Amino acid sequence: MSSDFDQTIVAGPMSQMGPSSTGGGNTPVAAPAVTLGDGALLLPVGSRLGEFEINGVVGQGGFGIVYLAWDHTLDRKVALKEYLPESLASRDSTGTVRLRSERNAETFAAGLRSFINEAKLLAQFDHPSLVKVFRFWEANGTAYMVMPFYEGTTLKEKLSSMGQPPDEIWLTRMLDSLTQALMVMHGAHCYHRDIAPDNVILLKGSETPVLLDFGAARRVITDMTQAITVILKPGYAPIEQYAEMPDMTQGPWTDIYALGAVVHFAITGNRPPPSVGRMLKDPYVSLTQMALPQYSQKLLAATDRALAVRPDERPQSIAELRELLGMGGQTVMGDATMILPRGESMPSRERTAFATMATAGKSGTAGAGSSAAPAKFKTGVIAGGAIALAVLVAGGYWLATSPGEARTDTPVANGGAPTAPEPSEPVRTAQPFTPNGELDRIVSQATPGFTVQAAAAKSTVLIGKDKFEFAVKSARAGYAYVYMVSSDGSFILLFPNMLDQHNKINANTEVKLPRASWALDAAGPAGTDHFAVVVSASPLDFSETGIKQEGSMFGTFLPALSSALAASGKPDRSPFLGQVKCPDGGACPKDYGAATFKIQETGSSS
Repeated sequence: MSSDFDQTIVAGPMSQMGPSSTGGGNTPVAAPAVTLGDGALLLPVGSRLGEFEINGVVGQGGFGIVYLAWDHTLDRKVALKEYLPESLASRDSTGTVRLRSERNAETFAAGLRSFINEAKLLAQFDHPSLVKVFRFWEANGTAYMVMPFYEGTTLKEKLSSMGQPPDEIWLTRMLDSLTQALMVMHGAHCYHRDIAPDNVILLKGSETPVLLDFGAARRVITDMTQAITVILKPGYAPIEQYAEMPDMTQGPWTDIYALGAVVHFAITGNRPPPSVGRMLKDPYVSLTQMALPQYSQKLLAATDRALAVRPDERPQSIAELRELLGMGGQTVMGDATMILPRGESMPSRERTAFATMATAGKSGTAGAGSSAAPAKFKTGVIAGGAIALAVLVAGGYWLATSPGEARTDTPVANGGAPTAPEPSEPVRTAQPFTPNGELDRIVSQATPGFTVQAAAAKSTVLIGKDKFEFAVKSARAGYAYVYMVSSDGSFILLFPNMLDQHNKINANTEVKLPRASWALDAAGPAGTDHFAVVVSASPLDFSETGIKQEGSMFGTFLPALSSALAASGKPDRSPFLGQVKCPDGGACPKDYGAATFKIQETGSSS
C-alpha cells in the first residue's frame, strides 16, 4: 500500500466520528479510551472518539492518518480520516495534536483550513465515482472526516493483475463513469489535479471506479514549503502544473491530460513522457501511430488529443472529451441507460440554448476566447429557454412547500387501472399525440395503490428571479423520473440527467428537487410548465423512446419520433415510460406510481 496519505483511502468516504447524536451537540469530541504516551502518532486500537471505535489503521502518510473504525450508533464500518502532518505536529497523552514548533503554526493552520474545505466540498458531491463525506468536525487541535468504507483494488493494481491491456469495452465503461464524475466536479469549478492509476479504486464486486486523493491540505502545505515537486506525478501532470504561466492556467483541460495519461498507461503499460520535457523536444509517439488493432481509432485519437502538451490544444471540457470518445450520445442514468440518438437537427423550438459557465483560471472568471485562454464550459438549458440551468453545487436541501401557500396545482395521485383489451383484439391509441396528453396518460395508467405525491414550492414563479422547486413523496421505494412539458411545448425528461443520475428514493421520504447540482431558474417564455413525476418499482431504459440531447443535460423527446411512438403504443402502458430494465436480466416488477403538477411562469426575462 502506498505511503502517500491521500492514496490510502481504499476504505471509502468516511462517516464523521463524534458523540452520539442523542447528546445534543454538533461537534464531536475525541476522548481516547486508551492512555497514550507523549509523541505517539497513531490512536491505538480500542480508542473511542464519541460513537466511533478505532479498529485499525488503513493508511498513514506524511499528512495524516486513515483509520478503520466502527460506528456504534449505526452499526457499520467507516473510514475515519485525521489531519496530522507529522512533520509539523504530534500527539500528546490526551490525544490532542500539538505543534512541534511555533514556527510551523501558519503552515499547519493553512493545511487545516484546506482539509476542512476539502471535506465541505466533497460533502456536496453526489456521484458513485466521487468520494462522499458524511460529516466532519474540528477537535483535539485538528480535524476529522468520516466516510463510507470502500473495499476494492486500485486501478494500478487491477491493470497489473490483468497481465494484458484491458479490452475497449471495459476501458470505456470505466471512462464513462469517471468522466461523468469529473463533469460534476468541474461544474462546481473544482478540479482534481492528481488523477493517476493509484488514485482510482475499483470497488469490490461492481468494479465501479471511484476517484481518490482530493488532498487539498497536502497541496497547501507543499506549496508553502516550496516543495511543489512532491505533489506532481511525472507522466500524469500536465505542463501547467509545473509552473504558473500567464497563458497556461489550470482548468478542466488539466484533469483531461491526466485522464488521458491514465488511458495511455492502461493501453501501453507505460506512462507518457513527462510533460515538462515535451516542451523542448517531444518524444511522444501518438497512439494512432502504434499497432493497436484491439482499440478503435476514435479512442486512440481522443487520448492523443487529451495528451496534447499545450492546454489550448486539448479538449476544453469533459463534455468535449466525451464527444471525442463517442460517449456524447449515451449517458448512464442511475440503473438505466438513456440512448440519445444522433441524426437530423431538432426543430427550432426544440433547439437547445446554452448557458455559459466560465472556468477560466483559478478565479472562475470568463476566458477571453483566445487560443491560450481557457474555453468556456457550456451547460445545457431547457429547450426554448423555458428554464435556465445553473450548475450550483451547494448542498442537498431544498425549500419546503409552505403549508399555507395557495396552489393551483393540486397533487394528483395515480388513477385507476384501465380495462385491459381482449387478447385477440389489440387496441392502438387513436387520439392524436400531445405532450400534455401523454403526461395525463402516464398518470392514468399507474398501478392502483402505488401512491405518489408531487407539488411545487411555488405555483407561480417570476422569470429571471425565481427558481423551480418541488417535492416528491412515494408510498413505495423505487426510481424517480421527472417529465416536463415546457410552455413552448417541448417534451423533456428532466430527471435523471447528466449531472444527477441518482434517482433511487425511499418509501414515505420526501425528496426535494431539483438538486443543487442542477438548480433551475425560471427563464421564460411566460406560460404554464407541466410536470409528471413517475416512481417506478424497477429502473427504466429509454433506449427506444426517441430521446435526443444536443449540448443539453436533459433528454428531449422529438415531436416526429414522439408522435410515431405514441401512435404505436398500447394503452396499458405509455411508451414514454421506456422499458423496464431488470439488473439481472430476469423478471422484475413493472409497477409504478405517478403524479402531476404545474408551475406558471410570469413576468419578463428582460
